[in-house]
Amino acid sequence: MEEAIIRTEGLTKSFGKVQAVKGVDLAVEQGTVFGLLGPNGAGKTTIIRILTTLLEPDEGTAVVAGFDVVRDAARLRPVIGLAGQFAAVDENLTGLENLEMVGRLYHLPAAQARRRAQDVLERFDLADAANRTAKTYSGGMRRRLDVGASLVGQPKVLFMDEPTTGLDPRSRLVLWELIRDLQKEGTTLLLCTQYLEEADQLCDRISVIDLGTVIAEGTSEELKNKIGGEVLELHVAAEYLARAVETLRGLGSGEPTKDDDTRLIRVPVGSEGPTVLLETVRRLDDAGIPIHDIALHRPTLDDVFLSLTGHAAEAALEDQEDVEAEPEKKRGRRRNR
Repeated sequence: MEEAIIRTEGLTKSFGKVQAVKGVDLAVEQGTVFGLLGPNGAGKTTIIRILTTLLEPDEGTAVVAGFDVVRDAARLRPVIGLAGQFAAVDENLTGLENLEMVGRLYHLPAAQARRRAQDVLERFDLADAANRTAKTYSGGMRRRLDVGASLVGQPKVLFMDEPTTGLDPRSRLVLWELIRDLQKEGTTLLLCTQYLEEADQLCDRISVIDLGTVIAEGTSEELKNKIGGEVLELHVAAEYLARAVETLRGLGSGEPTKDDDTRLIRVPVGSEGPTVLLETVRRLDDAGIPIHDIALHRPTLDDVFLSLTGHAAEAALEDQEDVEAEPEKKRGRRRNR
């Protein structure tokens, strides 16, 4: 791996009695999209706030683009951008005025700030709405304006904290395409998300975060391989469920499991999917057990997360309040200058 453009070692941060980040180590290669994947309250936003100089860690070190986030905070801010969970735009300003204001906060001359703002509006398909107040924008337009504002300073590293939260499917796909374009142009992106599909589609490498700790890291395929290849899934009528499980014991790479509510039977099959599929049909037919449906299932990141943590990625943590979000809401605008 090339020299990491983002590196953390032993990063910790607590809010009162809640330890939000517990010794996190990260290494992000330049020009990649790196995902922090985890549920609400996992510590993702706290990590982002430390890396963008909004919070100081209790312990550990973090270096971004060659700058220590504590010692070199003032020099780091001009070379990074942040698009947060909530669109941080002034609703009473036009789209152009919002971006010009960001440019001025980056200490750009007025003419250069306007030129950058116009370029961003064009790129994000907002030029026709440049002179409309932001309060007239749709949710997708506001999110694009917010991401655009984070690019006015032409950052080397862009931090995106759940950027597609609340977007409709079309706006979400548009933003995905923008993220891919930014990567092609050499921008390094650190993407916090709780959406498994988003991480699967966009990220070169992923760190799975749970309860403030990195519990796994790798490419999407490497993480999926951790739980052992394909799974055979089938449904049978409720009265046949227990007998079907017994009939299928010894097949595949692990013991079959059943869900009484959904009548779903899952059989780990490793790399022998087609063979196990044929044998399953034969055994159940011989036993007189009708199959409602059957299919081979490639593990998803959701399967990985459930396997690693014991709960689904979208499940909120009941025993840990989302202490990270509240200070952000009070802060209002959360973008680095």
